[in-house]
Amino acid sequence: MSSKSSATVRQLTADDLPPMREMLAMFGEAFEQTDVFGDRPPSDDYLRRLLGKTTFIALAALKQDRVVGGIAAYELEKFEQERSEIYVYDLAVDAAHRREGIATAMIEKLKLIAAQRGAYVIFVQADLGDEPAIRLYTKLGTREDVLHFDIEPQAE
Repeated sequence: MSSKSSATVRQLTADDLPPMREMLAMFGEAFEQTDVFGDRPPSDDYLRRLLGKTTFIALAALKQDRVVGGIAAYELEKFEQERSEIYVYDLAVDAAHRREGIATAMIEKLKLIAAQRGAYVIFVQADLGDEPAIRLYTKLGTREDVLHFDIEPQAE
């Protein structure tokens, strides 16, 4: 693995619909969930609104104008103090470009954005058994073992 990625990492804006759609397709391939990421794609208006929100952060790693990695993260404003934290919801690198330092480069860019926003921490989850992700996050942060629960919404 190279210590420095050859990809360019940049934050996507509301004007970046093509790379955002490319990132969604790459996520589908990387997570083996092409149905989730491709069967009901969001409209252009939805993506523009999402990318325009200050609480949503989309980073794309590009090589020759092709998306080879991405992060989708959310800034969560806290209530106990005037501060925020950044939650990495999804992070993926195209299979052909793994072990090139792209994930680390994207997280380094996210660290800069987090510092600019005054966030006190960036956090991310990794599934048990996802050893590459666990190794990456262990290298970059402090591990906490927690339980995660999904609660279904219910109408009255």
